[in-house]
Amino acid sequence: MSISVLRTADAWWVSTPAGAARVDTAAATTGQLLADRAALAAASSSTEIVPVESLALVSPVTAPCRVVAQMTNFASHVRDSGGDPATVPLTFFRKSSGSISGPLDDVIRPEHVQLLDYEVEIGLVFGKEMPVGTAINADNLAEYVAGLVVTNDVSARDVQLPKTQFYEAKSYPTFTPVGPALVLLDADELKRFTDLRLRLWVNGEVRQDMTVADMIYGPVETLQALTRFQRLDAGDLLLTGTPIGTAISAPPKPVAFIASLLPAATKWKLFFKGQAKNPKYLRDGDIVEAAVATDDGTIDLGRQRTVVRYAR
Repeated sequence: MSISVLRTADAWWVSTPAGAARVDTAAATTGQLLADRAALAAASSSTEIVPVESLALVSPVTAPCRVVAQMTNFASHVRDSGGDPATVPLTFFRKSSGSISGPLDDVIRPEHVQLLDYEVEIGLVFGKEMPVGTAINADNLAEYVAGLVVTNDVSARDVQLPKTQFYEAKSYPTFTPVGPALVLLDADELKRFTDLRLRLWVNGEVRQDMTVADMIYGPVETLQALTRFQRLDAGDLLLTGTPIGTAISAPPKPVAFIASLLPAATKWKLFFKGQAKNPKYLRDGDIVEAAVATDDGTIDLGRQRTVVRYAR
């Protein structure tokens, strides 16, 4: 049965139908907490409850940790980017864990960034070490994946694209809101991963709405590839991709062909001039909400609410 773990600056909590129960633990990190299952179980049955709304929640995934992400892992997103889902490779990139922020924290756009984008994603949080060469399969997946979180892979597109690398553009502080809850799942619940629906709203308008059934590479195949070269430890985080609906969109093929003939500086100047007219990029004061749950509500990772602020 799932356990929803919350975190404040000074404590860990378990969310129950009646409210939040404090976890009696000395754990300072997510990895340490996941090793203290007895404390989590005790909190789940506690009668000492406070309202969840009274808690100032921070990310349930603590930093420093490894943050790995998958690129273009939803078929709808690949098509929207001008690609073919049947041929897209399984690709990873890294984010700084310094980008992790809480589910209610402001997202701060650096002064030099103009095109700020959003990507609702499901984060896998690992419960035990996975050395390089660890054999992952459907039968043992739940031994390594402890739980799931809502994440938003905030992206500075005008930094990402000309530099053809993701690390800087996705690693500024507050560019990975996480939470509100880390939902710990048992093996049977984890089998419902494909039933989860990802949704994101900007100022109340639905921008993204798609189930995991649209995902190209699921957790087993992904981790089989990742553990060939990357060690993972308890408390590390893997972002699994986003569906269609982000602000950025590929230009029509004829335009893209013409642009490919231009010098790089000219091509990007024209591209960003066109993108600057796109109203979907995040503006100062925009309210971004992201949620992940099954349609029947049996598994619910919660809903985060962040406000975009421009650095002055």
